Amino acid sequence: MNDAIKHSHVEVNGVRLHLAEQGEGPLVLLLHGFPESWYSWRHQFAPLAEAGYRVVAPDQRGYARSSQPEDVDKYSLLHLVGDVTALIGALGAERAVVVGHDWGAPVAWTTAALRPDLVRGVAGLSVPPLPAGPGPLQAARENFGEGFYQIYFQEPGRADAELAADITSSLRRILCGTRPGGEPRPWVIPEGGKLLDTVPEPERLPDWLTEADLDAFAADYALHGERAFTGGLNWYRNIDRNNELMTAFIGKRIDVPALYVAGEQDLVNAMIAPEVLAYLLKELTPRLHRHVRLPETGHWTQQERPAEVTAALLDFLTHLEGQSG
Repeated sequence: MNDAIKHSHVEVNGVRLHLAEQGEGPLVLLLHGFPESWYSWRHQFAPLAEAGYRVVAPDQRGYARSSQPEDVDKYSLLHLVGDVTALIGALGAERAVVVGHDWGAPVAWTTAALRPDLVRGVAGLSVPPLPAGPGPLQAARENFGEGFYQIYFQEPGRADAELAADITSSLRRILCGTRPGGEPRPWVIPEGGKLLDTVPEPERLPDWLTEADLDAFAADYALHGERAFTGGLNWYRNIDRNNELMTAFIGKRIDVPALYVAGEQDLVNAMIAPEVLAYLLKELTPRLHRHVRLPETGHWTQQERPAEVTAALLDFLTHLEGQSG
């Protein structure tokens, strides 16, 4: 088995996706979130490949080394799911296990819900399966105010320019700004303030993040220049549109084996009450294998706790092999 990560590109649905790949065997797709890239899965490649899997992590549409469509409406959830389903075929596979973190989780959950014929199993990190419904941004305004980060991201160009002014600093601030400590809080920008005012430069990096890691992320983001973060921000600008497009699938369950992993100090916990989370997992993932809670862990799950996340994924993959045997 080749023990090095290989890099390539593939054309799907009019976009050019960069792929990082290692190993041979059944396909496992790893989908990153915001503001990350394939590199967020750096700790999972070798262990999963050594266990006998073909591990592929794309830079998703609009991110890092992948192409970035100009139009905001090219970043709907259906476009993103379409990229995943096309990628499975382009890689010569009939089915895949799909794993997603942060924004990658809704893409993974929705791919499994809509195309169970292509998905052997699905794992979501940080973000649970969420039902489609009307007006999610209005609900966010009512619950968290106009300064809630998802609302702040809606204005084209504003957050884009702030983040692109110093890419490395922006990544350092965001990745360190949700470090464990105290109760998780929603990300809210005070009235009249700027996004990065809420995440000051850290005095030191956490143990799980190095300057070399930041340089790796930043080098890929810099390929898009002033639009370094625009592709990822455009995902947020489709939130309400996604729910309109998904109304035909309200109530649809995810009928494949599932795994959910989240940190106990993840900011997502401040947005979804424990009883709501329990209800969502019960109602939307009837074949849930495990719900793994990681103590003293924030939002960047697979980076903060690589050994624990990898162990949970390997356990889930073993469970899937047992079901197919």
